Amino acid sequence: MSGRAIMELTDAAAERVRKLVENADGKAVGLRIGVKNGGCAGMSYTVEMAEDVRPGETLVEDKGAKVLIDPKALLFLIGARMDFAVTKLSATFTFDNPNETASCGCGESVSLTPVDESVLKAFAN
Repeated sequence: MSGRAIMELTDAAAERVRKLVENADGKAVGLRIGVKNGGCAGMSYTVEMAEDVRPGETLVEDKGAKVLIDPKALLFLIGARMDFAVTKLSATFTFDNPNETASCGCGESVSLTPVDESVLKAFAN
């Protein structure tokens, strides 16, 4: 195995994840990232506080932040980079994902193609 990370976080995303976990008063172990069906492009990313590690989840630790990847989303998120962007009207996590094949005009949903399971062998658990 090459030891490459399944997913990486920018400095801004890692800082935001660390702050969210710190402000959860010990009730969170990290953020859970997933994907769900919906939206005009077919899928959307999900981000929620994780109070525990669920069976089958992949733990990504980057820059002192912990992110848990839902097992159903793993093949859609390999190689993705998570960022945290602040604008005048919003503050949100964003994803630069090589598995995206299309996105909707509003930016709320994407089309994703899962990587072949053999690609997992190139990454460390």
